[in-house]
Amino acid sequence: MNPTYFETAMSNAAVGALGAFIGGLVVVAALVWAVRLGIAVRRRESDPPRPHEHPRMPAGGPPYEALEVREPDEVSEATDGRERLTPHELHSSGTKRSEKQARPRWSSESRGSFGSGGPGNT
Repeated sequence: MNPTYFETAMSNAAVGALGAFIGGLVVVAALVWAVRLGIAVRRRESDPPRPHEHPRMPAGGPPYEALEVREPDEVSEATDGRERLTPHELHSSGTKRSEKQARPRWSSESRGSFGSGGPGNT
């Protein structure tokens, strides 16, 4: 054989190309394995629900939804001189129902639209 052939075959470029080819084969083999594993897992799962098994809206329409204005429920001071309140003395929520249930509306005297920086009334 020709000595030039051996020099070319053993050059760094050839070794790098061979390494890239082998690395590509490893990646392809890993992807094929992952797809086959995914198919096997999917076959073991139960079937998706049929249309008649999906939830339906109640005959009376959607459930009632309450809209109300809430305000912060302040933590009061301990009344008997202790430094702090214990958990059983606190309320269950951080907010309480507001006395004023009127929702804030757009006022014609206001400027701009809720912080957009627009000119508003000019």
